[in-house]
Amino acid sequence: MMDWAAFWQPVLLSIRVALLANLLAVAAGVWAARWMVHRSFRGRTLLETVMMLPLVLPPTVVGFLLLVALGRRSWLGRAAEWLFGQPIVFSWWAAVIASGVVAFPLVYQTMKTGFASVDASLEDAARSAGANEWQVFVYITFPLAFRSFVTANILGFARGFGEFGATLMVAGNIPGVTQTAPTAIYLAVGTGDMTLAWSLTAAMVAVSFLLLSFARQQPNR
Repeated sequence: MMDWAAFWQPVLLSIRVALLANLLAVAAGVWAARWMVHRSFRGRTLLETVMMLPLVLPPTVVGFLLLVALGRRSWLGRAAEWLFGQPIVFSWWAAVIASGVVAFPLVYQTMKTGFASVDASLEDAARSAGANEWQVFVYITFPLAFRSFVTANILGFARGFGEFGATLMVAGNIPGVTQTAPTAIYLAVGTGDMTLAWSLTAAMVAVSFLLLSFARQQPNR
């Protein structure tokens, strides 16, 4: 008989982590894409390559770099520990950060494509009518790129929901604390609990399938 607490706890934590990670990735991705799309400057290619690295690097490499950056020996890790009273690493917030980092490239690339598809003459017309840059973005650019925004959210959530390697490195696999569905599957297989492993796998496949199906229904601009 399957332990339903062992099933629902990591699934619900994965959803919570993916939602918060997606918020971080979308906020950073929309800003970066909007800033980069029409700019040309020295080092642009290098900067964009760095931003896309989490998409191609092994998750364990991303996790190791985050572990170094957020660990107790780094100034960032010490500052966070002083501010929140506990280390970031091996907390569920570390899982949020790891998932957000690996989801960012997908969000950024999707939003950059969406912003690039907006007719620049419409933005220029709004500026000539007296609109400032914020008004141009809110009333012209963002509505025209909204389908890309929806797709970016779906892909960002799906990527964060399925994150394993970086999360395991920087957040660990602590049941009830940092154990997400992917890490719970890893542990279940290791302990021979195939019923739990199959149940978690089926849940993740179902959620991912629904998200990707919805994303594919978004019309291309």
